[in-house]
Parts: sequence; structure tokens; C-alpha cells
Amino acid sequence: MVRLPRVPAQLRYSPFRGRDAVAAGLVTRRMLAGPAWQPMLPDVYVHVDAFQRADHGTWCDAAALLLPEGGAIGGLSAAYLWGAGLVDAHEPVTMVLPRAIRPKPHPRLRIVRSNLPPDDVARLDGLAVTTPLRTAFDVARSLPRVEAVVAVDALLGKQMVTLPKLIDYAAGRSRWRGMPRLREVLALAEPLTESPMESRLRLLIVDAGLPRPVAQHEIFNSKGRLLGRADLAYPGWRIAIEYEGDHHRERDRFRQDVHRLNALRAAGWLVLRFTADDVLRHPDRTARQVAHAIRERR
Repeated sequence: MVRLPRVPAQLRYSPFRGRDAVAAGLVTRRMLAGPAWQPMLPDVYVHVDAFQRADHGTWCDAAALLLPEGGAIGGLSAAYLWGAGLVDAHEPVTMVLPRAIRPKPHPRLRIVRSNLPPDDVARLDGLAVTTPLRTAFDVARSLPRVEAVVAVDALLGKQMVTLPKLIDYAAGRSRWRGMPRLREVLALAEPLTESPMESRLRLLIVDAGLPRPVAQHEIFNSKGRLLGRADLAYPGWRIAIEYEGDHHRERDRFRQDVHRLNALRAAGWLVLRFTADDVLRHPDRTARQVAHAIRERR
């Protein structure tokens, strides 16, 4: 059994620059080549225990150690740090760098060279990160259409960005690359969306040529009592559309869902329930079911 050397407290949990740790006398280069440390990026290491628990935030911490002056963590990585999620640990970290800087490529880094005024950069737990507004602007114009809407919805849902402010911000940058995509994304964005899969379900419906449903619609009975809130709805036709995530399988949640579903049916609502499989693997079938419900209720 290999015994790992004693780990300095300063290096136990977070990535660090090898040269800085060596200069501080915390480790030696020979120790860094041993089993206690995991290289992440050029001259960036982390303790093996921390590496096993590493999420995308850990990789952002590692990448930030290589940020040159004037650069910032951006794109989906910044969205992750602002609480939007959307990125797995294995995804490259997006770094936004001034155009004059040309770093060496690395498979764990996605380099975006762009204008980055100081007002577009914030400090988040010590990291230089594009502001929520700049982050939303960047993902809206650079990602594929569906992924861009999902990301913008997530940032809007965190209420650190508002759609009017994002529209105004974009208006002042009309000559930036990707503006046609951004305008399309802003027209589809929905601040009330509560999960990425709800965004995907809404887009699936709209892309099928069906009317855009209302997000997070509150439903009341004839006595004014709140029966529930539908993820998506066509109020005029009394159609509720629900995305059912895995959390709906928990016993207490399942019981609540059954009670709410019965109450909505008693109030004259047709409820359609869809899963990730319906949205991701059978979008055409899902759209047909929504279309059929609309025809029934017209």
C-alpha cells in the first residue's frame, strides 16, 4: 500500500500553481511528480482527493490560475459560476482573452479572443468572471440555437440579468459577431422557465409550428383557489403541459402530483406530462401529442 506524504493545508482542497508552491517551500518538484498530486493544466496541480471530487467549478479555479491580465472566465463556464449549471466537469473551461493574447491550445480550455472592457468583468470568489450580462450576451450569440436559449433562460431565471437590460446591452453592440443568432434567442427566451428541460420542451413545441405556451401559469378553480402552477400552458384551451423530472418519482412528490393532477382535471384542464425521453428522443411524437390536444380543445 502506497503511503501518501503529508499534505500542506494550503494545498489540500484547491488547485495551485506548481512554481508558487515550490517557491513557498510547500512542496518540491519531485513531490509534485508523485502520487499525491494530480496535474490539471500546465503547472497547475491539485491534491488527488480534491481531483476525484472535481466539478466544473474546480476546473474554473484551475484555469483562473493561467488567466493573463485582462482575461476572464466566460461563456458557459461563467454561467456555471453564476449558478446556472449546464456544464459537466469534463467540459472545457471557457476563457475570454484580449485579442492580442495568443495562448497555447489545451484540450481542457476553450479560448475566446474578444474585446473585454473592465465593466464586463466581475470578481466572483476571487475569480475574474464575465458579468452575468456579458455572459448572457456571449452565450446567446455563440452557442447553437437551442443551447443558447437554454443558457439565457437559466441566467434570466437567476434574476441577475433581465431581458430588457440584455436587449439594451445588445443594442449597443450591433456590429458584434453573432447578432442574428442573438436576436433570435432573445425573441425565444423566457425568464420564468425553471429548468433547462422546460426550455427544451417549450422550444420543441414552438419549433413544431405550434403557438408559444405560457410559462409557469397559475391555475385557479371557480372559487378562486389556487390549484397549481403549470410549467407550460394554453390558458384559453385549458391545456397544461408538464415536464416530469426524476424528482417527481419521490414518494411525497408523487402523492402531491397525483392530488394536483386530479384537481386540475376536475377543473376542466387537460394535463400532458412529458419526460426527458419524450423531449430528447421523441420530439416529433411529443409535438404531435401537443398538437392533438390543441385540436381537441379548439
